[in-house]
Amino acid sequence: MFKVFNYRLYPSKSQGESLESTLETCRRFYNDCLGQRKATYEMEGRTVGKREQLRRVKIHKANNPYATDLHSHILQVAVADLDKAFQAFFRRIKEGTGKAGPPRFKGRNRFRSFGFKENGNGFKIDGRRLRLSGIGRVAVRWHRPLEGKIKTLRITRKAGKWYASFCCELEARPLPATGQEIGIDVGLSSLLTLSTGEKVDNPRWYRNAQQKLRIAQRSVARKKLGGANRRKAVSRLSRLAEQVASQRKDFLNKIIITLVMSFDRIALEDLSIDRMVHGHLAKSILDAGWGYLRGHLLSKAESAGRRVALVDPAYTSQDCCQCGHRQKLSLSDRWYECPCGNSRDRDENAALNVLRAGQVRWASSSSVEGLAQEAAPL
Repeated sequence: MFKVFNYRLYPSKSQGESLESTLETCRRFYNDCLGQRKATYEMEGRTVGKREQLRRVKIHKANNPYATDLHSHILQVAVADLDKAFQAFFRRIKEGTGKAGPPRFKGRNRFRSFGFKENGNGFKIDGRRLRLSGIGRVAVRWHRPLEGKIKTLRITRKAGKWYASFCCELEARPLPATGQEIGIDVGLSSLLTLSTGEKVDNPRWYRNAQQKLRIAQRSVARKKLGGANRRKAVSRLSRLAEQVASQRKDFLNKIIITLVMSFDRIALEDLSIDRMVHGHLAKSILDAGWGYLRGHLLSKAESAGRRVALVDPAYTSQDCCQCGHRQKLSLSDRWYECPCGNSRDRDENAALNVLRAGQVRWASSSSVEGLAQEAAPL
């Protein structure tokens, strides 16, 4: 399995300028390749492939003075990133889901990273520092040990800060079995409601910081375009937005670790978040971080040997968890009352239904695995 380790970089002034120059050169080459694909398709009706554009790397390095000393892997990764964007575009068209827009040209504030694709070829760890080709030995804040075999590296700029993301290959380390299982209902009034009745409050990070963000955005709007004061105001706004995102990630990561360590099996609603964020609750849903929670829970559970079942959320709030009776409820109805005598919190009732659906999923998958083992030749 693969795991990404992120570390903060502390480049010197000259190293920071080299990083900025590398990022800008990479952005321009990305846009050039995108322009070539679009122009070729419009004029000749054919698609330029990844292999054809990789052959441009050597020519670009020979003709562009800014790319002469650049490691070729950086430009090759830019081509690979563009190809991934087109593959995602074609996939959306084929599936017919979402807005199938083609890749767009990247402005200075829309291109944030460049990468290396082989450890020891363009980058390597040199003592307590990270040696980058054409940039030098950059100071790193090693806040956690680096595990596994390093495969690739991506350098990212966020809110004026630089980060190194190492993609490492390591073996899964299953946690000891606990014999426990849980169903989870996600929401907005309470971020999580467990089938045990426990609730996790929704901190509403963005909502609480909205007043500060509004002031910072107003400050940016009042500054002159292209001025130094506007750049400073944009930097303050970026740092504030990064702080909100970091608070959200830290809170959700702690919840995920607690769930993975406490339960062998976790049942979660498979919500269509992409469709839900187009409604009047879009800001609250994005602020809650449902997508981050689901994605990272699946990743952590896989590495820990846990099982996660994504179940259909339809009628989980309307069906009784004891008798299955279905009744229509509005969003304002927060308590579930059933003629069978079931009286409990609506979200807790939904979490129990999610757990029951997960148990059915686990039982069916276990029976299929058992049949496959019986049919296997000795």
